[in-house]
Amino acid sequence: MKRLTRRIFIRWAEASAAAAAIPSFSPGVSPPREEQASTKERFALGMASYTFRAFNLDAAIAMTKRLGLKRISLKSVHLPLDASPEILAAARARVEEAGISLYSGGVIYMTSEAEVRQAFAYARAAGMGMIIGAPNPELLSVAEARVKETDIHLAIHNHGPTDKLFPTPETVYERIKGLDKRIGLCIDIGHTQRSGVDPAGSAERCFDRLLDVHIKDVTAATAEGGPIEIGRGVINIPRFLGTLIRLGYAGTLSLEYEKDEKDPFPGAAESIGYVKGVLAAL
Repeated sequence: MKRLTRRIFIRWAEASAAAAAIPSFSPGVSPPREEQASTKERFALGMASYTFRAFNLDAAIAMTKRLGLKRISLKSVHLPLDASPEILAAARARVEEAGISLYSGGVIYMTSEAEVRQAFAYARAAGMGMIIGAPNPELLSVAEARVKETDIHLAIHNHGPTDKLFPTPETVYERIKGLDKRIGLCIDIGHTQRSGVDPAGSAERCFDRLLDVHIKDVTAATAEGGPIEIGRGVINIPRFLGTLIRLGYAGTLSLEYEKDEKDPFPGAAESIGYVKGVLAAL
């Protein structure tokens, strides 16, 4: 698939919008409005709250809502791992009051059995169905036992060329492929690209264990690549999204925008807009 330039993207999006405005007809009864709408929502877009790490929980919720996103994964800066069950439940209520689903938490690092137990107790008390995690490999059997006990999924996050444990999605896959299938991957496409690996290829190779995605863009396909607004970097976003659609991905795509820590909203809005535009055109 050819790389989508911004000029081609604009033309493509305009053509898609025009086509969408033309009603389609087929013999028989037209599908109901709900079905027509649902066919366009191939997977959910969400927010990794690390994007808003310089802001408090209420601000992170407000900005996520302003972006029109309905799902959020909270980082411990917004919901501390040692918070009481009452605080965790109250935070969940605040998220839900904004019309947003608290679907996961993380990235949560686990370097001991005690930290594994804490992570799953935290997720259960907060009503999260998934942990975006990075357990030490020797703790995977301990984590698997907690997954079986709680039915909370564990999506292991890759962290790029400087990560000695899980630099790429494939390194995660090799360690978990024999474990309970509720243990899978959260592919971070930025860190994957920085490792010199095509994110679309990784998604295809590891698809049977793909539970979550952190979407972003980077300036270079090397360890020196830095964060940038989606669509301005080197990742072939249309190819990646097209691959997920072709494979039938039904999870969440959470934006983790790491640039402009003190003023992330404009770049986050541009990034979400670009992703939505590409999805509309595919």
